[in-house]
Amino acid sequence: MTADRSTPDGLDLPALEAFFAGHVPGFGGTLRAELLQGGRSNLTYLLSDGRRRWVLRRPPLGGLTPSAHDMGREYRVVAALGNSDVPVARAVAFAEADVLGVPCSIVEYVEGSVLRTTGQLHALSDPDIARCAYGLVDALARLHAVDPVAVGLGDFGRPEGYLGRQVRRWRDQWERVRTRSLGDIERLHARLADLCPQESGASIVHGDFRIDNAILDPGDPGRVLAIVDWEMATLGDPLADLGLHLVYADPAFAPVLAGSAPSTSDRLPPVEELAQRYAEVAGRDLGRLDFYLGLGYFKIAVIAEGIHARFQQGLTRGSGFERVGEAVAPLAAAGLRALATNS
Repeated sequence: MTADRSTPDGLDLPALEAFFAGHVPGFGGTLRAELLQGGRSNLTYLLSDGRRRWVLRRPPLGGLTPSAHDMGREYRVVAALGNSDVPVARAVAFAEADVLGVPCSIVEYVEGSVLRTTGQLHALSDPDIARCAYGLVDALARLHAVDPVAVGLGDFGRPEGYLGRQVRRWRDQWERVRTRSLGDIERLHARLADLCPQESGASIVHGDFRIDNAILDPGDPGRVLAIVDWEMATLGDPLADLGLHLVYADPAFAPVLAGSAPSTSDRLPPVEELAQRYAEVAGRDLGRLDFYLGLGYFKIAVIAEGIHARFQQGLTRGSGFERVGEAVAPLAAAGLRALATNS
């Protein structure tokens, strides 16, 4: 923490201190803050009163895709999963928009490792990299095994018709954020709409499950201490989570994370092996995996365009945003290739 108590963009420390005083037992009275991650998704800050640490998440500055930055949903699902077999940070408090001008969630800080770059992943041995990859898939399967009703999330979403709504929603998001015309996006949307199957099942879905959205045990990278970044969670088809997780392995995704996306490393197990591991642990049929891959490509292409739009407007914080827009066209093309088996 910096000694001058500087306030990162997007925070109001006096307003937060007043909120903490009324909602966080044992709060020490003075907060310091630093930006942990920002601009691509929700802004993430580390807060401390000198004795305890918390993580605050809020929507990005000038966010253009409201359904992709829903802090109320994030806080609710993390709180609900607190007593389940799914590793999450302990929920602390939810601040409405009257505190910072936007809703934000506050959870306890989890001490652990986050593999944000390829270099951090490659510092591990090959056996540990494989254990990490399989541990993530196992954690995803555990999430999909949770009974939503049993944890108070029975009304958290509408599983029936989820896939069709996803296809329409991300098409709508494209219209909100696009900075150009792109024929492959239109073609990919049309193919997904034509091929959309019945849901394979219903579960809690994370919505953005990848290696850098997990906090790992530093001494055992195969053990997930907490899954984070739940703002797109809902009830829906669990294979949409799996498809997106596998799509993140494509090198076309690397520019979205400044060219150093650990999920794209060729030292991770092949996606076919990860899919097989999930099928075995979760007991689910992956016969239509091609559709879920195509949907995953569509989703991250639109997300990348949204990040690119915020960068062009000067609304991102941090570095590495200048090449994000380059990922959109390759991701859309890859989505069409994933669907080619159904042509």
